[in-house]
Amino acid sequence: MASVSVNVHNITRVEGHGNIVLNVRDGTIEELRLEITESPRFYEAMLVGRNWDEAQEISCRICGICSTGHSTASLRAMEAALGVTPSEQTVLLRKLALHGEHNQSHVLHVLFLVAPDLLGAPSVVPLASTHRPVIEMALRLKRLANDHIALVTGRHIHGVNLKVNGFHSLPKEKALAALRERLVASRDDIQATIELVASLKLPDFERAGEYVANSRADEYAFYDGTITSFRPLQCDHCGHTLKEGYREEYPIERYRDIARETVVKHSHAKHTASVHGSYAVGALARVNINYDLLHPAAKQAAEALGFRAPCMNPFMNNVAQLIEVVHCTEDSIAIIDKLLERGIQQEDTSVEVRAGRGAAAVEVPRGILFHEYEVDDDGKIVAANLIIPTGQNLNNIEHDMRALVPQILTLSHDEIRLMLEMLVRAYDPCISCATHLLDVRFVG
Repeated sequence: MASVSVNVHNITRVEGHGNIVLNVRDGTIEELRLEITESPRFYEAMLVGRNWDEAQEISCRICGICSTGHSTASLRAMEAALGVTPSEQTVLLRKLALHGEHNQSHVLHVLFLVAPDLLGAPSVVPLASTHRPVIEMALRLKRLANDHIALVTGRHIHGVNLKVNGFHSLPKEKALAALRERLVASRDDIQATIELVASLKLPDFERAGEYVANSRADEYAFYDGTITSFRPLQCDHCGHTLKEGYREEYPIERYRDIARETVVKHSHAKHTASVHGSYAVGALARVNINYDLLHPAAKQAAEALGFRAPCMNPFMNNVAQLIEVVHCTEDSIAIIDKLLERGIQQEDTSVEVRAGRGAAAVEVPRGILFHEYEVDDDGKIVAANLIIPTGQNLNNIEHDMRALVPQILTLSHDEIRLMLEMLVRAYDPCISCATHLLDVRFVG
């Protein structure tokens, strides 16, 4: 029976570091931990005592990839606390910005961080020589997504245009029309990416689990919705995943009922679990829960990629990200058409400050993000709570690893290393900038 010792150092997270410790002796897992060693960042403490209009500017700095998502969650939570209802134009522009951020992050992950694994390269750098058209395509899509974000938010990262109840500066209609042309032109690159990924083989691994994401009856939910938990069923006879399952819904005010945080001894980051146990958030969770509301082109992409919802293979999160790229691109085109038809208008963005408490759930690339604030009569923040998607996934990653390890002990050491790397990367932990996340040592 196999004996393996795995020591993982400095897994990048949200500007942070972590370790994986795994010891297997005679085929039995004796020790398995995902340790987050980054010092606590205390963003909630930073927010307390600040003015209501500073929350978004502070919280968007949590992440350089999901800054628009943090801005959106922060603004929506503060608007809920202050009793503010933003205009249709504001909501459309925010949705447009979120689509750009999802495309930017998903392209980065699928084509720069995952593709090297699937193409047999140690990093993205050698692919510039062996697969130059792929890298050029990736750079085009990434640049388009960056410009997409900047057009709405004012900057590629940590946008300066977003504010409670509106925008400091609105995009010009001519610029929106130009973005629309580029999005339409990007369909060729996206189709080529689909064909590339469809030709590659992902690990065949499933674990029955729970998925959590926003959902709505009328659209694929990124901006808002009802917090939804879904647990697929498996056929008693063949073991295949069935479309049916257990579905539970929670209003945003009850987000703590689904995202129950606990402190674990081996990590500086909390673990999160629902009443049923660990759960997954992210693209795979969203597609599993909202598949029927995907754009028709995204459903075609799912079919071409061999994706069948619901899917319980965490490695397919990368495929789900590509499906969402199609959806976000097509929905962005539709949003721009609507904005151009109605015309961009200057609006009253004034806010009447009052005491209140409000929460919001926004889908960012890595999953559902919760922000909650309480302000006093003077608009000072007296309480804040943020629950980050990567933090919600940590518990589930550990459970996936515990289920995966016994299935791969017969593989070579290099193959075990690659499988563990790919499993961690499949969740797209923020920030997974280093292509090789794991440093694995074997004994026995």
